[in-house]
Amino acid sequence: MNVTVGRVESFNAAHRLYNPAWSDEQNVAFFGPCSNANYHGHNYVLTVRLTGAPDAATGYVYDLKDLSRLIKREILDTFDHRNLNLDTEDFRQLNPTAENIARVCWQRLRPHLAPHLALSVTLHETDRNFVEYHG
Repeated sequence: MNVTVGRVESFNAAHRLYNPAWSDEQNVAFFGPCSNANYHGHNYVLTVRLTGAPDAATGYVYDLKDLSRLIKREILDTFDHRNLNLDTEDFRQLNPTAENIARVCWQRLRPHLAPHLALSVTLHETDRNFVEYHG
């Protein structure tokens, strides 16, 4: 029997969508205002889900207090109130699209979780736009 548990967190970050191989005009034509040279920000909502069999002794799939601490250490402390393009190593060479942010969050969490746990990350960039990454 598998059960999915989850934790929702939020962080605020600025970014610019930009392909350095393109001209400024090409970037604006493709990414629109998201390519603003002065950046723009989002209030991201991150949902992390773990799926696995509950432990026989505790009944937990994963201790949600531990998951909260892990997300804080690996995601919030790194991305919250940062310019993703300028302030983080993760996005110095990687365009910080919602798709890439979700994938990077998954990659930052995965090494700290037992292999038998399935990890899924959902990132809401706006109230209506979100991406999911399952590895």
